[in-house]
Amino acid sequence: MNFPVLSVVTFLPLAGAILLIFLPAEKKNLLRYAALAFALATFAVSLTLYFNFDATTPLPQFEEKSAWLGYGINYHLGIDGISLYLVLLTTFLLPIVLLSSWTYIEKRIKEYLIFMLLLETGIIGVFVSLNLFLFYVFWEAMLIPMYFLIGVWGGPRRIYATLKFVLMTMFGSLLMLVAIFVLYAYYYRATGIYSFNIFDHYQLILNPGVQAWLFLAFALAFAIKVPMFPFHTWLPDAHVEAPTAGSVILAAVLLKMGTYGFLRFALPLFPDATERFLPLLAVLSLVGIIYGGLMALIQKDVKSLVAYSSVSHMGLIMLAVFALNVEGVEGAIYQMLNHGLSTGALFLIVGILYERAHTRLIKDFGGVSHQMPVFAAFFLVCMLSSVGLPGLNGFVGEVLCLFGVFRVSTLMAILGVTTVILAAAYLLWMYQRVMHGPITNEKIWTFKDMNLREIAYLAPIVIMMFWMGIYPETFLRKMDSSVVHLLNRVKNRQRVFVQEAGPAREKLAVAKPVEAWTQESMAEGTAIKNAVIEVDMITGNWAKKEEKLEAEDKERGENPDE
Repeated sequence: MNFPVLSVVTFLPLAGAILLIFLPAEKKNLLRYAALAFALATFAVSLTLYFNFDATTPLPQFEEKSAWLGYGINYHLGIDGISLYLVLLTTFLLPIVLLSSWTYIEKRIKEYLIFMLLLETGIIGVFVSLNLFLFYVFWEAMLIPMYFLIGVWGGPRRIYATLKFVLMTMFGSLLMLVAIFVLYAYYYRATGIYSFNIFDHYQLILNPGVQAWLFLAFALAFAIKVPMFPFHTWLPDAHVEAPTAGSVILAAVLLKMGTYGFLRFALPLFPDATERFLPLLAVLSLVGIIYGGLMALIQKDVKSLVAYSSVSHMGLIMLAVFALNVEGVEGAIYQMLNHGLSTGALFLIVGILYERAHTRLIKDFGGVSHQMPVFAAFFLVCMLSSVGLPGLNGFVGEVLCLFGVFRVSTLMAILGVTTVILAAAYLLWMYQRVMHGPITNEKIWTFKDMNLREIAYLAPIVIMMFWMGIYPETFLRKMDSSVVHLLNRVKNRQRVFVQEAGPAREKLAVAKPVEAWTQESMAEGTAIKNAVIEVDMITGNWAKKEEKLEAEDKERGENPDE
């Protein structure tokens, strides 16, 4: 496919933002329709990624690569089965959040729409970048529009929430930048080639000590973004103070940048460090599950309750990622999408209530379903989706996640089930207090049910909830090969290290598949064999070391074909 579809999907929102600059600020409806048109066009173009995606290969697709700044800093884009759905989730939600803020945002509407479109470009850029330097540029660029969206259009404590979000994120990001340049230096030292290409660095096998420090730098940046306990403290404040659209994008997409970072970078780049720190990361994930659920139970603000529910649900996703098996990782990716839809929808629901009541305190509601029966139905479906009711999207993702964890540790799986139990407790209790019972607040009698615009932006999410709950194979089959390939890369690279043969000679161990992938092996989750090729950077000779490694495996009592 010669058409640069990834560049179009990434930068079409940026083009829209530039166009809005030249439109008159007083033409509010023109600005809204123009922004919506660009968001819809971006979503339409992104659908070609799904329909033209080859599910049989784990290799990156729709690749675009060209020179940029030199010294290994290239413009390199591509997607696989892991990043495909995160791009689609982003483009799917942007038109929805623009519609949700159609009447809510009146102040500085032009600037608001520009920042929303810029945010979309930054997020998509993170998911499609295959060059570490380019990835970092998009990772940091995303902070700028989010800073203004919360800081200008947020609630009373917006400045505090914004600074806390940005400072914590930047702290982790700067450590990751240092780690990226250390990787860059190690690769140059081993090969004499400047490269930020992620696939080049996948081949670089560092000794466990170096891996540990670099892994911690990457993991901290991603753990803050997820956020994992105890780095979660910025999230409730940012969610509560952000405007509705900002909360939706924050919960649905921005948090997934952290989980994506673990899958794309931290785990495959540092397999030995991954194995070393897995117990700690799994325990932190479990603590996040239980802590987030218990905190949600005691919240008095509906939006704050949904915010803490994200901490709990993201804990389950990370626990499944760290299971390092096909069921767990596919369940985690699927649950990322589910969480984006269900929690995003709940924030939209809260926004609809706030527009009518101008309060989010649970005690100020009660009996809302009497005045808003259509709204009550939408609220019910979205709430049950988050709980994990069979037939809805959340059930499939949670079952896959827990099954993957169960294969590793029965105790952790049992503790992980508290996600579902606590979610049912705080969400059903919240729904009962808000929607049912007698009307005690006279203002509720003036509430009007959902209008066509509100139905129009919630209906697609509800349709997706049922589709993903009833027929998940539509989504799972396109991520199979990429997930198996990722796990093979992580698990089969723990036995070789970069070697030094004197001060003037550098050798690089490269893991390279010797057998072609087959559709059957990918479906069964079978790992392929690796031949390890040692590159002598002085003579250029290639010496296959597969037999040597197999002999070492036999001495340790391991099967080299596993």
